Amino acid sequence: MASFTRIRACDYLFHLNVFRSSFKKNGNLSILGFHSSAPKHVIELKMPSLSPTMTSGTIVNWHKKEGETVSPGDVLCEIQTDKAVMAFETEEEGVLAKIYVGDDSSDVQVGSLIALLAESGEDWKNVKSSETPKISSEATQKSEESKNVIAVSHQPEGNSKKSMIMGPAVRGLLQRYGLSPNNILASGPHGLLLKGDVLQHIQKENLKPVPISPVAKPIISSKTAVAEPKTAKPATVKVQNLTHEQEYQDLELSSMRRTIAKRLTASKTGIAHAYNTVSCKVDSVINLRQKFKNEGIKFSINDIVIKAVATALDLCPDVNVIWKGDQLIKPATVDISVAVATNSGLITPIVTDVLGRGVLEIGDVVRDLADRARIGKLQLHEFQGGSFTISNLGMYGISEFSAIINPPQCAILAVGGSRLELGDDGKPMTVMSATLSYDEEAISPVAAATFMSTLRSLLESPQSLLLGHRSLPA
Repeated sequence: MASFTRIRACDYLFHLNVFRSSFKKNGNLSILGFHSSAPKHVIELKMPSLSPTMTSGTIVNWHKKEGETVSPGDVLCEIQTDKAVMAFETEEEGVLAKIYVGDDSSDVQVGSLIALLAESGEDWKNVKSSETPKISSEATQKSEESKNVIAVSHQPEGNSKKSMIMGPAVRGLLQRYGLSPNNILASGPHGLLLKGDVLQHIQKENLKPVPISPVAKPIISSKTAVAEPKTAKPATVKVQNLTHEQEYQDLELSSMRRTIAKRLTASKTGIAHAYNTVSCKVDSVINLRQKFKNEGIKFSINDIVIKAVATALDLCPDVNVIWKGDQLIKPATVDISVAVATNSGLITPIVTDVLGRGVLEIGDVVRDLADRARIGKLQLHEFQGGSFTISNLGMYGISEFSAIINPPQCAILAVGGSRLELGDDGKPMTVMSATLSYDEEAISPVAAATFMSTLRSLLESPQSLLLGHRSLPA
């Protein structure tokens, strides 16, 4: 009697094949044979969630190619989240066996399979995954002609009810030249009729636009005829003039811009925004900055503003609050988020513990964060958090504006540019406006007004800020 048994000894070490043959001849004899073979251990790499609000992202480019060795700490690819472009590192080692989602792939859902990693020494070309990746067609995503298309039901001759898909420009050309889409060869993906196909057909056949004529009145039987008023005018059809079409270009929105729009819409509609605006005389700040500049010490007015805001928040702690779920809390430190414009959208890197830093150090930190934000090299902790935000558009010539609160924070300061005005003594003075947008549920109007008054006093007498004093000037 012979039997063959396959025993799985371990999920990831080896399989054990056992062959047992037993027979009886001049006694009992049993033979037991073993054979082991290592299984192919495959690591599935899935789209990570690189920020708390990330639901999908864009794979910008892969740093590793199929067949290359991967070690712990290596950067596999760069992923654009809803906040920034971040590096995706792995703690595994092996060989990158398969890339399912290539470069410039957008709207990749978090948790979806993007690549496979095989063990070193394995035949990486033949590894497979138990999960079927859901990959959208890149050709469909990148095709400009397939964007903003609408389905138009067209019934050609022969009573055919085939549905055609075409863009508005294509449909307009068909109507203008009296063409049927069934008579034109479509070259787009999945049989999509493109604008170039129609133009090529028009040029090839040397067609002219169909002249526009009034619509003929329908013939009505005398049995069902209805008396028509003599004042009625013949019906006319207004057709859009398509002889001079305007060129346009479709612009793709980044996932960051889409997320910013959703979050700010939710903030504006869901948070009770209230506003306070003050005008500060900043001649002292300008003169102080010029004095230090002459001595070789450079800092910007924005650096002074950041320091002044942090000091005012320290003196008015009821404004330095954030939401944690449904609970309002006061952070132990003053961490200022500074709005920075990038090509992908607005991002707010954080200057931590501003009270413990001098103006020069604040300027160095802001410049470093801004430079790395523009090239997408910020780490998650460098733009997630903060207790207060400053948005400064003064360098763009904006004199005054209001900003939208960035939750879970409860306030944001919009800083405009400086301008000359006549003072009460008839002499010119330099004035800068600042507008506080605050959550009226979290911050009382009195606390907001006290904060803005304190901020104005600090900016009009900035000497104490350079000395690190945490009190109002006398």
